[in-house]
Amino acid sequence: TSGEMDKPLISHHLVDSDGSLAEAPREVPKVGILGSGDFARSLATRLVGSGFSVVVGSRNPKRTAGLFPSAAQVTLQEEAVGSPEVIFVAMFREHYSTLCGLSDQLAGKILVDVSNPTQQEHLRHHESNAEYLASLFPTCTVVKAFNVISAWTLQAGPRDGNRQVPICSDQPEAKRTILELAQAMGFTPVDMGSLASAREVEAMPLRLLPGWKVPALLALGLFVFFYTYNFIRDVLQPYLQEGKNKFYQLPVSVVNTTLPCVAYVLLSLVYLPGVVAAALQLRRGTKYRRFPDWLDHWLQHRKQMGLLSFFCAALHALYSFCLPLRRSHRYELVNQAVKQVLTNKSHLWIEEEVWRMEIYLSVGVLALGTLSLLAVTSLPSIANSLNWREFSFVQSTLGFVSLVLSTLHTLTYGWTRAFEESRYKFYLPPTFTLTLLVPCVVILAKGLFLLPCFSRRLSKIRRGWEKDGAVKFTLPVGCALAQKTSHV
Repeated sequence: TSGEMDKPLISHHLVDSDGSLAEAPREVPKVGILGSGDFARSLATRLVGSGFSVVVGSRNPKRTAGLFPSAAQVTLQEEAVGSPEVIFVAMFREHYSTLCGLSDQLAGKILVDVSNPTQQEHLRHHESNAEYLASLFPTCTVVKAFNVISAWTLQAGPRDGNRQVPICSDQPEAKRTILELAQAMGFTPVDMGSLASAREVEAMPLRLLPGWKVPALLALGLFVFFYTYNFIRDVLQPYLQEGKNKFYQLPVSVVNTTLPCVAYVLLSLVYLPGVVAAALQLRRGTKYRRFPDWLDHWLQHRKQMGLLSFFCAALHALYSFCLPLRRSHRYELVNQAVKQVLTNKSHLWIEEEVWRMEIYLSVGVLALGTLSLLAVTSLPSIANSLNWREFSFVQSTLGFVSLVLSTLHTLTYGWTRAFEESRYKFYLPPTFTLTLLVPCVVILAKGLFLLPCFSRRLSKIRRGWEKDGAVKFTLPVGCALAQKTSHV
């Protein structure tokens, strides 16, 4: 019948973000939206697609009706707030006062504030947008939600990290209603407590990669250090002592020498905190004591440092491909050919150097390949498809293999240069010798922990054993079993 045809196609079963079907409530309430901007349109599209009845309130419904889904009813604001019990306020803070004329019609309804302040507004106002809205409409229940979700995510559906929706309100019943609504839309609601948490929730979209600040500064600091070090050795020393102008190497050659140093050290710093944590657990004889704050923060930033290591390694590969394209490289080839002709040498072949370069390139490609696997599996969409054993194998075992391959790549690059006096320019050792310090410590410590005397003890500790703790378990006398003491 025509009445059945008007019903949404997925009114009883909602499609979740992973393709599975989630059961929706049998009686879905009508949802209202005040506002006609981009977010309001995306919100209406998502609600309609999830099987909800949507009515949109606009100051000019005739002009904006064509922008919304055909299943959504677009009308005046006064008419839109009549029947829905849940109303999304999709407008900026400065426009809240225009709704004061609707205070009688909004009484007793749930207002969902989805707005976000700018950085300046967040610092200027002492109360959140949601608290300000609640002060304007004391007879309504205000819920802060969906402000961390972008308009694109609403239309395309939740994906991985965009699934979470922080929700806070002073009324538990209203908060539960919005929690269920978010679940029906395919999102994962997160209860943030009372409306006093709204200021914290509104600050979330203002943060620009908060977990990347320390790793990025670390990578930048390493780059500046190694770039300056290479500049002094490869450009400044020839200019001052030999009168050779090699400043043309600054844009490409010096950068290409610096990038692998940064990538190598960052990769070793990814696995160094695990070694430190294992040493602390062995020393303490328990896993139930907190790590120091600096170590805890270090462990939490390993993913970012690993991705930055991969980024620098990939740039190093691209720069290496560009080296033969430089005009200076072509001039050097011509000069070497002329020198070979003048010295009457028809065949130049150094077997040791040939083998060294072949091994150096092969190991480098393998190291970059394994590092690429680490980077790919760190993506949420890939990581969610792996079980814990698979993820641990890639990130731990293959990660350590990548560090070993990078070490072999560095050693074959250096070869015997560390023992040649001419390589110590301004009495500074070759750059690769500096980069080997931390990785070698990590590899040696990992090898040490593989010894049975350490590995067994560490395994026991991680399974709950404690050096100085014992819990007695008393068994029933009737079982003819004696008391036993078990370390946990």
